[in-house]
Amino acid sequence: MTSLIDVIFLLLLFFMLTSTFSKFSEVEIAAAARGPAGSEDRPPLFLQLGADDIRLNGDAVALDALPDALAPETAEAPRVLLVALRDGVTAQRLTDLLVALRGVPNLSPTVMGAS
Repeated sequence: MTSLIDVIFLLLLFFMLTSTFSKFSEVEIAAAARGPAGSEDRPPLFLQLGADDIRLNGDAVALDALPDALAPETAEAPRVLLVALRDGVTAQRLTDLLVALRGVPNLSPTVMGAS
């Protein structure tokens, strides 16, 4: 007769080997490249990412309204967005920001680090 623990172990092993794991979200990150000097005639946009707030060029903006706020700035030509991280910013908060910025055309965000 087979003991109950053997049956449980076989079932556990079966379900572990037959399950699939999916990725929740992917964010594409590209390495910074240096362009020709003086090719940028428009100044970069500046975004401060805090634990509770986001400031775009000094003005408070909600995360879900950020693509709409950036659309007029990037409509004419490609722009660089400098992202400064303040104290208390988690990796999930930065990922949420990068996912929101993914849909903005003509925008290349550059994360500067904690300030």
